[in-house]
Amino acid sequence: MRRGIGATALIAGLALAATACGSDSDDARSGADGKIEGTVTYWDTSNDGEKATYRKIAEDFEKKHPKVDVKYVHVNFGDANQKFKNAAGGNSGAPDVMRTEVAWVADFANLGYLAPLDGTPALDNASDYLETAAGSTRFDGKTYAVPQVTDTLGLFYNKRLLKKAGVEVPTSFAELKKNAAKIKDKTGATALYLRGDDPYWFLPYLYGEGGDLIDPEHKKVTVDEKPGVRALATMKDLVDSKAAVTDSSDGQENGIKAFQDGDVAMIIDGPWDIALAREGKEFKNGDKDTDNLGVAPVPAGSKAQGSPQGGWNLSVYAGTKNMRAAQEFAKYMSSAEVQARTTEELSLLPTRKSVYEKDAVKKNQMVKFFRPAVAKAVQRPWIAEGNSLFEPIRVGVDGVLAGGKSPAAAAEGTGDKFRKLLKGYH
Repeated sequence: MRRGIGATALIAGLALAATACGSDSDDARSGADGKIEGTVTYWDTSNDGEKATYRKIAEDFEKKHPKVDVKYVHVNFGDANQKFKNAAGGNSGAPDVMRTEVAWVADFANLGYLAPLDGTPALDNASDYLETAAGSTRFDGKTYAVPQVTDTLGLFYNKRLLKKAGVEVPTSFAELKKNAAKIKDKTGATALYLRGDDPYWFLPYLYGEGGDLIDPEHKKVTVDEKPGVRALATMKDLVDSKAAVTDSSDGQENGIKAFQDGDVAMIIDGPWDIALAREGKEFKNGDKDTDNLGVAPVPAGSKAQGSPQGGWNLSVYAGTKNMRAAQEFAKYMSSAEVQARTTEELSLLPTRKSVYEKDAVKKNQMVKFFRPAVAKAVQRPWIAEGNSLFEPIRVGVDGVLAGGKSPAAAAEGTGDKFRKLLKGYH
């Protein structure tokens, strides 16, 4: 449920007041020797294949700052956005630092829940960040996060299954559909697991048809134009033809398991699931550079090829009572040292330019693919309502894949909902 303007303004005011209190108390949380102290509660939204590494990294902050107690809390990605809003809006239980999806930053900042980081220790060596990654940290002229990980989507494929089927890695969805029957006949596997439960996975189909969600410059909704209809039709056709299987819920768990077990030959996914994919029986026995897991660009549609820019940032809660420690923790978690470690251990993509110059990172096969893919990724609109656009997309996709709706009707309904969410858009 969306808050009214008056309620939003009131909450923003309360959050700003809390920021002031946090700043005052911060002075008291510095020891006589100038070292920071106190407690930093950190909400980590990483997935099951990543969270053990991130927990260890977060807790290692205590070695650098012995007077700081890090309280690590893992929060499921699907629950994290609303859980943070509830805690911050109620001024109770919000973390000092949160791992925020790139589309959340503008939304949280607009509500007054995030502390500006310009001129603070958190923005250490800011010129080292990739500009594409840094773009999502800014809202209304201020910086409200530091980039931790950047990403986009690619096509994960099972080398053994495609070789057994005698087919090449598809460069388009049309080619994937054409070879699906051969993959099934030769291997027993379905060609593709199609994520129908998460609107982020709709975007490659939309970009592939030459479309986009909105045109912010002209305040125009575009998701319901012909490219949006064609994108939904492509997804429906892949499922109806049995070239793909899908779920209306639990796509993360079901999709990666089907890929791990060899039940599907391909899945569109991101670098965050590389470590998890390699835990499956189809991939876990291979060397990291020569194993059975392959990654290729997302297949093209009828007009173009493109995938969305994604990633994760670190934001400091406006009402933290440990502002200085929280800023230092965000700086540490986004440091070149930590990013090099997560690239080596999890094959995640750094947001710092300097990390790409390290030998171990240069040799990482997944980084070799995903870095140019990120450079070509389609920028999403960094507007306060950006994250709220995903729910209408989810409903539209579900209506087409499971509810018997036509692509045209679903696209029209999605566009109508966008216009209700976006003031001044036509």
